[in-house]
Amino acid sequence: QVQLVESGGGLVQAGDSLRLSCVASGRPFRSFDMAWFRQVPGKEREFVAVVRWSNFVTVEADSVKGRFTISRDNAKNTVYLQMNSLKPEDTAVYYCAASTVDADFSVLAETSTYDHWGQGTQVTVSS
Repeated sequence: QVQLVESGGGLVQAGDSLRLSCVASGRPFRSFDMAWFRQVPGKEREFVAVVRWSNFVTVEADSVKGRFTISRDNAKNTVYLQMNSLKPEDTAVYYCAASTVDADFSVLAETSTYDHWGQGTQVTVSS
């Protein structure tokens, strides 16, 4: 089993920055694709960004491209989401996710690709 614990959420103003962290335990972290998703009440969980285990390639959703950066530190079993220039529409619960299968690139934005999830951390951006 893999356990994921997020931290770093909070209440900020528009234009501010936050860095989310997700620490993994239970299995070798270096072989997981790691992603961030977000969800607001009444809506489906939305892909934010992913970093592949094999080559550290990253993909970000169009809505956050240029503002958010995903990265990983395998020595610390941690994946980060640096969020800059935050907007009120970024308000959501942010979830860390791990895929323990070597998924095809084409499905990395799908929730069904990920078999382990954290409990979520709230990010609220005021205008």
